[in-house]
Amino acid sequence: MSVLNANLLTATVSSGVVSAAPEPFDSIAKTLELVGDRWTMLVLRDVFRGLHRFEELRADLGIARPVLSDRLGKLVDGGILARVPYEEHPPRHEYRLTEMGLELSPALVALMRWGDRWLAGTKASVVLYHGACGTELEQGFWCPTCATTFGPRAIKSRLDPPRTRRAATRSPATRP
Repeated sequence: MSVLNANLLTATVSSGVVSAAPEPFDSIAKTLELVGDRWTMLVLRDVFRGLHRFEELRADLGIARPVLSDRLGKLVDGGILARVPYEEHPPRHEYRLTEMGLELSPALVALMRWGDRWLAGTKASVVLYHGACGTELEQGFWCPTCATTFGPRAIKSRLDPPRTRRAATRSPATRP
């Protein structure tokens, strides 16, 4: 038996019979198509930090207007940000995270923590804390069945059959 990968199909050849099945969805590759460049990640970081207006983002990032406009458009079209009017004359908009965008928070936090550990050296880093009580946050994996946390070495993967996923909500979040 041999397996051939071509044109997003996996063909299994057994006893002269070929059966084709679609490749499993590659969540990481698809996500990186939407958020995988430097400017997009920095725009998201700033929106999570509370910057919502074009000029605020441009000034903080030092990014060219056309580049920022392109990244914001991509994030709005992808459902991660919503463009919300805040002034009618002249028309002005701000950019708010949708539910879909808010769910990127753990990924950005993981990148930040990794950079703090492996790249920051002796430079000060940002501390994330729970707004209600001031306690510094921890990030980890949680197994609801075992009621325990664990590290990345305990993670395994398997192909799940297609299932109905929660529909993406593109309404603006009330808080970043």
